[in-house]
Amino acid sequence: MDVADMLAGRLHLEDRTLRLESVPVPEPQPGQVRIKVMAAGVCLSDVHLIDGTLTPLYLPGDVVTLGHEVAGVVDALGDGVEGWQPGQRVLLQAGERDQRGTIFTRGVDYDGGWAEYAVASRDTLVSIPDDLPFEQACIIPDAVSTPWAAVTDTARTRPGEAVAVWGVGGLGAHAVQLLRLVGAAPVIAVEPLAAARDRALTLGADAALDPADPAFRDTVLALTAGRGLDVAFDFAGVTPVREQALTVLGRRGRLVLAGIANKPVTIPSDSSFNYFQQAILGHYGSEAEHVEQLVSLTRQKRLDLSGSISDVLPLAEAEQAVERVHSKQGNPIRLILRP
Repeated sequence: MDVADMLAGRLHLEDRTLRLESVPVPEPQPGQVRIKVMAAGVCLSDVHLIDGTLTPLYLPGDVVTLGHEVAGVVDALGDGVEGWQPGQRVLLQAGERDQRGTIFTRGVDYDGGWAEYAVASRDTLVSIPDDLPFEQACIIPDAVSTPWAAVTDTARTRPGEAVAVWGVGGLGAHAVQLLRLVGAAPVIAVEPLAAARDRALTLGADAALDPADPAFRDTVLALTAGRGLDVAFDFAGVTPVREQALTVLGRRGRLVLAGIANKPVTIPSDSSFNYFQQAILGHYGSEAEHVEQLVSLTRQKRLDLSGSISDVLPLAEAEQAVERVHSKQGNPIRLILRP
């Protein structure tokens, strides 16, 4: 590579291959900022883009640099950019809306941060404090902001409400922490992997249950003084989770679908569903304000993300990182690429 080139992890959609390639360093256009990437998260959705489960909706071509969880330092400013200076520490919002409200996702619909440099609209930059490591900052958009939005916005979880989280991987592990932060009680983690259940307890869950336990429903009712759950969060995205969660919802209970199964959702009985005034709520992503709230919470030491970084790998090992996320090797919360 010459000085005008950089390494990037590029997804080629025609054969669904991830290739580490030398590409030109991008130049910021008017209204854009170039970031020297210091850390980029590896998300399960990146794996799904590679395996074909997900496909970009708005990508103009058939090749894209992956990576929607990105943090780094400002490197260069495009024309008309004010309020930012080279060297400032920032994270990037995971996407942006156009004037019609269409959401374009970084690393999906346009080039992301699995690269040495990335360009971003100035409106998608968020300043981060000096004592927040880049590895932790980069996962706030999506890995932390998606469950935060689900907890506070979609579910509107209130203090003292009984809640359960199905699937305590990358998103659900943060949901456990965030539910405790907003005062939900009890916080119940539901997870088939014993190691993940143990981890959920260390993150603040009041109980961690195996969904296959024959006494599951009785245990949930005992933990909630017979009331059932006020909110059930599906972060696993599988049909059996929805079916089980509906059996333990209480009066006015809400089932929040944060995981995507691409399957029908069935209510076994509309009479009891209506009688108990229950609800099923869809959830997707987060808004810019949620990321800013979380940065503020980390700045004020209310939220500690240090335990979320399972490993840091060089960008050149992106393929190995993808395989580890796919196989759940080591049961990671988040793997980080460092260019």
